[in-house]
Amino acid sequence: MIIMKSSCLIFNVCFIGLISASNQTMGQPTSSPRIVSRTETAEMPPLHATIFGSASGASGIYLDVKGTTLRSGDLVSDDNGRTWRKQPMTPDLYAGLPRGYRRNPVTSVIDHKTGRLLTIVNALDVPDLDPNINEPPIALNTYYLRYRVSADNGMTWAKEGPIIVKGKHDAVHPLPGVEIGKNSFYLGDLGSIPLITKQGRILVPAQATLLGQDGKLANPGGGYTYTDVVILIGKWKRDHSVEWSMGGRVQADPARSSRGMIEPTLAELPDGRIMMVMRGSNDAKTKNGQRLPGYKWMSVSSDGGTRWSTPEPFCFDDGNPFFSPSAMSTLFRHSSGRIFWFGNITDQNPEGNLPRWPFMMAEVDPVRTRLMRNTLLQLDTETATDKARGRLDISHFSMLEDRETGEIILTYPRNHGGYKEREWVTVRLAVQ
Repeated sequence: MIIMKSSCLIFNVCFIGLISASNQTMGQPTSSPRIVSRTETAEMPPLHATIFGSASGASGIYLDVKGTTLRSGDLVSDDNGRTWRKQPMTPDLYAGLPRGYRRNPVTSVIDHKTGRLLTIVNALDVPDLDPNINEPPIALNTYYLRYRVSADNGMTWAKEGPIIVKGKHDAVHPLPGVEIGKNSFYLGDLGSIPLITKQGRILVPAQATLLGQDGKLANPGGGYTYTDVVILIGKWKRDHSVEWSMGGRVQADPARSSRGMIEPTLAELPDGRIMMVMRGSNDAKTKNGQRLPGYKWMSVSSDGGTRWSTPEPFCFDDGNPFFSPSAMSTLFRHSSGRIFWFGNITDQNPEGNLPRWPFMMAEVDPVRTRLMRNTLLQLDTETATDKARGRLDISHFSMLEDRETGEIILTYPRNHGGYKEREWVTVRLAVQ
């Protein structure tokens, strides 16, 4: 039993598994998914962190409407992931790049109405940059986004280029408030999956660093970094390219989140609203030496992603927020229509990024845009064995829905000792 403290009350959360399957909230089912299996491997499973994400959170990384063909980077499976063969897409978009340039595919979406595959790429054009530096500081000044399109079920690339908002914008000034070389925009992690709405809009949840009046990076929160969330809005053109515009920025109060808004994740609700959950941070202490409460943050758009509500702490259905470290999370819509949130929930106020356990999931109430407390399910947490191996981090997870069984397949690394060693976990969840 773990005691979780919120801003208004103390409540008990049982991290045993299924919490309740009897109550109904707002007419929605409230039984948590059931863990069917859990396996560990030394190597990363092919289905993890693929560059080919979901259609709209519902159908995983399948490349067609009804079949079982999957793509994972250069690997293709024609039998629902049982076996894989190497089949790189052509042309090779890395060929001829100068030394130091980077092209890192992060997430993707399949548009099942047009059959097009859209992949979003973090790009960095810094000559002779050491490729062994994982997160080079210069990226905060120079990261920008590119996109790639396939029109033949992920076999070849038809279009590739930088994301530049229509109007008076160019490669140096690709969107309002961004000047590449001084500040940047990029995808933060695997949860920032593009969303294609029922109306056919493409929404890309990104983040942008800020420029101060002195022309240098601004950090109003005093944390490790500081970003706003920017939603890029795309519309297909006949030649398979995308015309881009930008919705309003989603900005934090730096007195409430020391790193601004980070790593947005999206879901379209049944009534057409778009829900977004974001990572915040409390890594900078306040002037009185106290640490801010560490939360996830939530915002809603009622006009297809153009305008967004002021972000507020993501809450349970009783109105109380929960503690969560500065780490990614993901909203995932199952084919049943149910929307689930995956992320870390801690029993005490976190310290910046830590601890990144327990790893939890719960269902979203689609009317009130809150987590249903009685659907909380613990997926993983620290054990005595983990303590002996150094700090445990559970994050950077990905998921898809198995088209044959309807199960959610969740894959993630369990990192130990500051990411020095890891094992890979695959969990299958049956949705009732």
